[in-house]
Amino acid sequence: MASVRARKDTGYLFLDFRYAGKRYREQTTLPNTPANRKRLEQVARRLEAEVAAGTFDYGAFFPDSPKAPAPAGLQQQAAAMPRASLAPKPPMRTPSLESFHRTWSDEMAPTWRQTYRESVATAFKTHVFPFFGRGREVGDIRKEDIHAFRAHLAKGSPVRKRELSPSTINRTLKIQRMMFDEAADRFQFRSPFVGVKLLKERKTQVDPFTLDEVRLILKHVRPDLRNYFTVRCFTGLRSGEAHGLKWKHVDLDRNQILVRETYLDGRTEYTKNDGSQREVAMSRRVREALRAQRKATGHLDYVFTNTAGQPIDNRNLTKRVWAPLLRYLDIPYRRPYTMRHTAATLWLAAGESPEWIARQLGHTSTEMLFKTYSRFIPNATRQDGSAFENLIDERFGGET
Repeated sequence: MASVRARKDTGYLFLDFRYAGKRYREQTTLPNTPANRKRLEQVARRLEAEVAAGTFDYGAFFPDSPKAPAPAGLQQQAAAMPRASLAPKPPMRTPSLESFHRTWSDEMAPTWRQTYRESVATAFKTHVFPFFGRGREVGDIRKEDIHAFRAHLAKGSPVRKRELSPSTINRTLKIQRMMFDEAADRFQFRSPFVGVKLLKERKTQVDPFTLDEVRLILKHVRPDLRNYFTVRCFTGLRSGEAHGLKWKHVDLDRNQILVRETYLDGRTEYTKNDGSQREVAMSRRVREALRAQRKATGHLDYVFTNTAGQPIDNRNLTKRVWAPLLRYLDIPYRRPYTMRHTAATLWLAAGESPEWIARQLGHTSTEMLFKTYSRFIPNATRQDGSAFENLIDERFGGET
């Protein structure tokens, strides 16, 4: 009976079967995944059927295998042939790194957002091609080359002359790994990324604004942007979600902001993921801010615009408004995204349900909420051991 097994050293699948009274093992370069097991089990069933019917041809079934037994009449001839003529075929030639990257990118483009397509192109142009070269075959790159590349990235960016964060390095490696895994599957070679570990990433540390800081920001910001900053601080919208917000997605009757699109780099696109498609509840201040904003931009498509009536550009806002405002108020600099963290921690401080907060932020579960804001949750929900202390004091009084 033919069976599908996995090697302990590599994790690759292989076929284990008996034929003509002998046991054979034919190796593959397929990783041990459910999909690959299913594919190989189909091959195993076909092999068993052919062996049972007496039609199994080892050489035809495994044309590149050096294990195929020669027919009885040819065994003496095979023994007399030069050993070089019995050697396995040379490995398959593989396309160049640039050629396969172009093919792979074109095939994957329909499944990627435009911003992600640009991230992939930038990663290869800035890091991968300068290190490996464009003409090197994908099948010629080994695990030690990937380790050297990882170490090279850790030394910093040659373009911006600064250190790359572990998350940035990992993002580049993940993009490259996807392409090499696909190439390895197509051209039947071992992916150089097998066994390569990503760098340990630092835990995200958030530093939200206090209510006093929010009050100062809203008091001193330009009047035409006060409604914008009010919505940002009290809804948790991401920058792209706020900039891509259209009036057709503002439901003042139901007090809901419908997050359906995002605006980035001059394009309106689908949100970050399906989980980001959500309805954000309006507080009284947010509702009043949007009603006031409607008087200014209600005749336009977008809720928040620049003086030309176009969606707000995040880089321009950060450079010309946000950074100068924080300097003027003597508030330590944090990027605009911090307004999202501020909304989350204010909700926690108010005692709102973590499940509700996660939905408002577009998280599919509370896992990210607890992971990111763990140090704000105990005091906010009073689940910090004080309830236990009060219970013991009530029952035991002043006893020790």
